[in-house]
Formats: sequence, structure tokens, C-alpha cells
Amino acid sequence: MTFNSLAYAIFLPSVFLLYWFVFNKNLKHQNLFIVAASCLFYGWWDWRFLGLLVFTAICSWGSGILIDRYRGKGKAPGRICLLNVLLNLSILGFFKYFGFFVRSFCSLFPEIGSDGPVLRIILPVGISFYTFQAIGYTVDVYKGRIAPTKDLAAFLAFICFFPQLVAGPIERSTSLLPQFQHKRDFDGSAAADGLRLILWGLFKKVVVADTCARYVDSVFNAAQPQPGSALLMAILLFSFQIYGDFSGYSDIAIGSARLFGIRLIRNFNLPFFSQSIPEFWRRWHISLTTWLRDYVYLPLGGSHGSRLRTIRNTFIVFLASGLWHGADYTFIVWGAFHAVLFIPAILSGKRRLPADIPAAGRFLPGFPDLARMCLTFLLVSLGWIFFRSDSLAQSWAVFCRLPAQETLTAAYKLFLLPETRMCSLWAACMLLLEWTGRDRECPLRFDRIRTPLLRYVIYTAIVLLIIYTGEPDGTPFIYFQF
Repeated sequence: MTFNSLAYAIFLPSVFLLYWFVFNKNLKHQNLFIVAASCLFYGWWDWRFLGLLVFTAICSWGSGILIDRYRGKGKAPGRICLLNVLLNLSILGFFKYFGFFVRSFCSLFPEIGSDGPVLRIILPVGISFYTFQAIGYTVDVYKGRIAPTKDLAAFLAFICFFPQLVAGPIERSTSLLPQFQHKRDFDGSAAADGLRLILWGLFKKVVVADTCARYVDSVFNAAQPQPGSALLMAILLFSFQIYGDFSGYSDIAIGSARLFGIRLIRNFNLPFFSQSIPEFWRRWHISLTTWLRDYVYLPLGGSHGSRLRTIRNTFIVFLASGLWHGADYTFIVWGAFHAVLFIPAILSGKRRLPADIPAAGRFLPGFPDLARMCLTFLLVSLGWIFFRSDSLAQSWAVFCRLPAQETLTAAYKLFLLPETRMCSLWAACMLLLEWTGRDRECPLRFDRIRTPLLRYVIYTAIVLLIIYTGEPDGTPFIYFQF
């Protein structure tokens, strides 16, 4: 079941009504209902992996209780924490990386041969997300950041909560778990904000991302080599595709959670208005970036010590990020590419925190700011070549064809083609709405429009556009494969 499908359009209001009008009298019953609804949502994809999800949750729940029970008794708490972390990483590693290591081993030792039967392992959807969330809870209990809960229903709801189960955001136990441990009251204003976020997320996914995907796929999947101009256009549109796809999912997840009185972390904060690569990573996939910072980068020493050590820690984090995204050399090189882009900021020491709102107090950015935004967007787009390519050979072929003389001279003509004209139009609309609404969590909160009727006309037009553009069963989200 995907957020952009007819099934979810029936599932969400049904769960909402039962949640608030049937199970609202008892907190435990409400949490158990959320767990049951989440199992239905997850099992819609493949019920066989529900056992794995519950096993991960119960092991992490039990480890938290054991850590607290043996606290102060030697090294036992640390060993319990380490054992659960290794267990979770082993499960993740088996399902996600076993095939990768087998293929790599066979390529290194071709004399062994690879004609025998191959163990084909299905990757459980969302395993990278809920595994990191479970690991974070165990470490937080060990570090004393949160008291372990004995309420299994609340903990299962924390791990299995369906809006963010499949593709995040990766929530911290200190933020999400307490929300399932306290009574929740319906808030009409929060629910309205949630509906706006869902609508905005669907617009980015269905109208922007899926429209761009048609052209991007036609270029990258073409049997014949494509000209540099087509490749450049595909790369730029893929930036909008992956942003619309993933941030759209996050917005729908956050909005869906609001309907149930739950607040999730903001996962994207205007990344295309970043003026440097470090700023981009403070605005892109925030839940993963901060998770890797707190559980990998800082334990390694962070930026304390020599600059060489900081560069080493940065490379470790970005290589881990690449591996987290997928078991392929393309993702590893993508992570290394961004680590290299971090080096100038590390060497110069200019890594100031960006303003939360770009060009706050101004209608338009200054020319230097705009130039830095464009350069950052271009660098990020070049990195997406590794992310989108099926192999390093394809990535290399794309890079080799980009410098062709006709790339820039012919690229502008592609904007006039029907298949790219609509992509550019919807991407521009998305950026315009984000820029004008950059001081708000959701650009569709039209507070400046005083006439309610006009606001509802705009909302209705967006709904009709989504219905006209989308498909009944919905297209898969890119991050489902991670």
C-alpha cells in the first residue's frame, strides 16, 4: 500500500475514524489499534516480513529493559546494547548486502565461477528505516537519554507507526516514544495542517516527481547512447524527481501522523535553496543526517582534533550513508563524492550554521546568494548521476558525454519539447511555492489569502490535478528500495 494509491485513500480515513471514535477511551487500546493498522499497512506489501518487523521491535524492547536492570553491574549493560545493535545490523546486512558481497566475491575470484544457484533475497521494505530507529532506542537507553519502557504496546507503536514505517522519517525515541505513552486529544488545527501537508506531498510526488520520472527513465534506460544535452536535462530533472518523491513521502507521513495527534520530525527544509554542500546536508533527509551525526560522527570524535581526523570522520559518515542507501558501488561513490565536496569547508573552517529561513525579510535573494544556490544545486545534481545510474560504467559514460560541445548549445531546446516542458513547469511551480512559503512548514497554508472560498478553490484545483496526473494504484516511491 502506497501513499499515492486508492487503497491508502480508503485506509487512512477508516483508521482515523476508528482511532478517534472507537478506541479513544483507552490509551493502550488506541496504541494496539495503531499497531494492528500498521501491520495491515505493512502486510499489504508482503505479510511474510511482519514477523521480522515484530522480532526487531521485541528484541530492542527487551534489550532496553535488560540494560536498565543490569545498570551499574559491570559491563553487562554495554554488552547487552552491543549485542542488540549487532543483531539488528546483522539482520539488515543479510537482507540488504548479502547479494552484493556474493557478487563482489565472484567478480574478484572469477575462477570460482558463478553459474551455480544464487540465493535471491527479497529486501523487506523499510528495513533500513525501522532498524536504525530500533538501534537508536537501544543506544539512547544505554546512554541514559530515555528511560526504558515496559509498555510493549507503546513501544510497538513507536517502531511500527505506519506513516513513517516504510520510508521514515527516522524518529528518535526521545521524541516519538513519549507521544505514545500519553493520552492524545484531537486537535482540529493540527489535523487541518496534516491535510495540507498530505496534499502538498501528493503534489510533489504525483505531479512533479512522476512527471519528471518519465523523461529521466527514457534517457537512462535508452538502448542507444544519449547526447550530452539530453543527459544534462535528465540529470537536472532527476534532482527534482528524487526531491519531489522523497520529500513528498515525508510530507505525507508527517501530515498523516498529525491526524492522529503525533508530531514527526521535519525531514526536508528547503534544500534547493542551500548555498553550500554542508548547508544542503543540514536541509536534506534531516532525520538520517542527524542520526549519522549523533550515532556515528560524534562517537568517532566529530570535528574535535586535527582537520585530517575530521576529514576521516566525514568520509566514514558519507560512506556509511552511501551503503545505507543501497548495496552497490554507485552509492558508495556517491557518498565519497559528497565527502570530497565537504573538504573545502573543513579546511577553511567556514561551516557556519545556515539561517533557518533563506533570505529572511527579503522578497528575492541577492545575486551572490542566488549564484551560490545554483552552484550547490549543480554539484548535487552531478552527484545524483551515481545515484541514478545502474552501474559505475554507466555513471562514467554519462560524465564522459556531458562535456560534448552540443550539451549547452542544444540543452535549451529540450525545454521546448512536450515531455520536458511540463516537467519544467511543475518543478518551477514547486520552487515558487516553496520560496513564497519558506517561512511556513507547508507552502499550502495560504494565510495571506483572506477569502476562504478562494483557498478552497485552490485546494480543489490541486486535488483535481493530482487525480488527473496520477495512477489509481500509484507509482512506487524511490526510497522504498532502501
